[in-house]
Amino acid sequence: MTDARSWPTLSPMQVGIRGRCPRCGQGHLFSGFLTLREECEICGLDYSFADPADGPAFFVICFACVPSVVFGIWLEMAYQAPYWVHLVTTLPFMLLTCIPPLRPLKGWLVASQYYYKAEEGRRVLKGEA
Repeated sequence: MTDARSWPTLSPMQVGIRGRCPRCGQGHLFSGFLTLREECEICGLDYSFADPADGPAFFVICFACVPSVVFGIWLEMAYQAPYWVHLVTTLPFMLLTCIPPLRPLKGWLVASQYYYKAEEGRRVLKGEA
């Protein structure tokens, strides 16, 4: 393996959204749709540091689900649409605006954790530092 100091600094936005390794920018970040690999196949970076938790889902809920629900409510209030109309309009709209952004958002959060060297917080008692 090459020394970590020889890797170029890569933008979390560029590598994360494409699902690439935050260190080398070449290896894959995911082994499935949202499943992280154990390590990069190119540079060997261990992805165990990454824990985006519910971050991607939170962003999707805030920015995609709300407009989808507003659309469904508007459709119901304006036209009193039957259920089948919601099945062919609101449901596909909700699925298309909520599922595709999950992977790029998760990749961006993982790459940001690497870039900013984020780690679990710990309590420092008085006199330790």
